[in-house]
Amino acid sequence: FTGSTPVGKQLAALAGAHMKRATMELGGHAPVIIAEDADVALAVKAAGAAKFRNAGQVCISPTRFLVHNAIKEEFTRAFVQHAEGLKLGDGLQEGTTLGPLANARRLTAMAKVVEDAQAKGATVSLGGKRVGETGNFFSPTILSDVPLEASVFNDEPFGPVAAIRGFDSLEDAIAEANRLPYGLAGYAFTRSIKNAQLLMNRVEVGMLWINQPATPSAELPFGGIKDSGYGSEGGPEALESYLNTKAVSMVGV
Repeated sequence: FTGSTPVGKQLAALAGAHMKRATMELGGHAPVIIAEDADVALAVKAAGAAKFRNAGQVCISPTRFLVHNAIKEEFTRAFVQHAEGLKLGDGLQEGTTLGPLANARRLTAMAKVVEDAQAKGATVSLGGKRVGETGNFFSPTILSDVPLEASVFNDEPFGPVAAIRGFDSLEDAIAEANRLPYGLAGYAFTRSIKNAQLLMNRVEVGMLWINQPATPSAELPFGGIKDSGYGSEGGPEALESYLNTKAVSMVGV
């Protein structure tokens, strides 16, 4: 099953009642950790591509951008410039790089996310509004200095909204990345193999991409942990849900 966490839990309970195994790929809230030593240009390009792909309507779309305070302003300026360069429009038209939301309800949801963040002290660095009177188009939106209590930092927006928050130590960033009950995907940017190994071992996600956008492939397991589900939709691990292990002992033949 691929879908929301609440529905996935209901289906998992039904499957469990009949001792049936299931694979659950559920909701996420992907963090992006940008360390002090990160290549800012690379982080903007890769994380920007991941964020605004399909207008943010992707289960592994990053939302919580945790940026070291030493480079937060530099990253924010570059990220805004990147988002300003996106061309909003019909996905079938040549040159379009950001399409519409799925329906009118998503426009209302995005407006509420932005309004809530502003009310709690965040700054709208870019966008935050519907574009045009026809179609379900919402501008690429970047929120800065977002407090932890803002809904965008707790509930998956599923839209073109990125929320930036600074940190001073990598331990603080890891703690925030792991704070939510979700554990589908995460992203990190650093030039240090030591930092990369720390993040690899400590960030609680089923998939972590370091110094690159999301690169799922048939050879790799695709799935989450915690409230983001269990099992895999890719790699040889995907076959495990369809197989039973049998122990056979035989003599005298």
